[in-house]
Amino acid sequence: MKVDVRHASHPEAVRAYDTDTLRRHFLVDTVFEGGEIRLTYSHYDRMVVGGAMPLGAALTLTAPKAIGQETFLAERELGALNIGGAGRVLIDGKAYDIAKYDCLYIGKGAVDIRFESADAGNPAKFYLVSTPAHQPHPTVLLTREQARHLTFGEAATANKRSIFQFIHPEVCQSCQLTMGLTMLEPGSIWNTMPSHIHDRRMEAYLYFDLDADQRIFHFMGEPQETRHMLVANEQAIISPPWSIHSGAGTKNYSFIWAMAGDNKSFTDMDQIAIADLR
Repeated sequence: MKVDVRHASHPEAVRAYDTDTLRRHFLVDTVFEGGEIRLTYSHYDRMVVGGAMPLGAALTLTAPKAIGQETFLAERELGALNIGGAGRVLIDGKAYDIAKYDCLYIGKGAVDIRFESADAGNPAKFYLVSTPAHQPHPTVLLTREQARHLTFGEAATANKRSIFQFIHPEVCQSCQLTMGLTMLEPGSIWNTMPSHIHDRRMEAYLYFDLDADQRIFHFMGEPQETRHMLVANEQAIISPPWSIHSGAGTKNYSFIWAMAGDNKSFTDMDQIAIADLR
């Protein structure tokens, strides 16, 4: 298991970051690697993002030094959303079969967590997001059909999209983690525009369902000091609480969003008018 630690950056410092520095702090360029678990530990709200891509043997989630506990979920909760082939997650001996676009919420206190693929030739790709937790909640398997489904945008503004809320107060209990999936329709390229910030929560994105030769322009930074990064398929973004988080692709795509912080209110955000961005 590989673990990368990212420290928080002050917005005044980020104003002076060049492209390489911006990417080093906020882009997770490799999320999935065959036969491994890769994790990135962010000091923004202590969120951990990563990927488990089992090939042959099951991959076991252990506690690296950055977690500071004997087991990974001793004081944490975890969301695992599969964007690959069929897979299975074993939690303390109980098996959960996970199809593509299924999400598994795993509560605080689970000890033995293992990830498997049904077919190594078409491996599962479990996108993992973990946040600190103060009490245990039941482990819940959620299909895309069980998620809360919302539609936003329109073709005229190139942002027609479906949002599937999996780990959300109206669907599944958690301590602070919220997690879901957004899918843009063909011909739509914009996400989260008009943009917003929510200083009470940080966010992470995983962009996927994007052709290898296509890219997404991810916009971040203070509303009057915006910056951008070019993001490829299956790369992730760490978004600070003070930053906008928006993107436009060279074609349509999907992304998984996850948040952690002071509350779980999806609509708690400070809107930024397009004309006010700089």
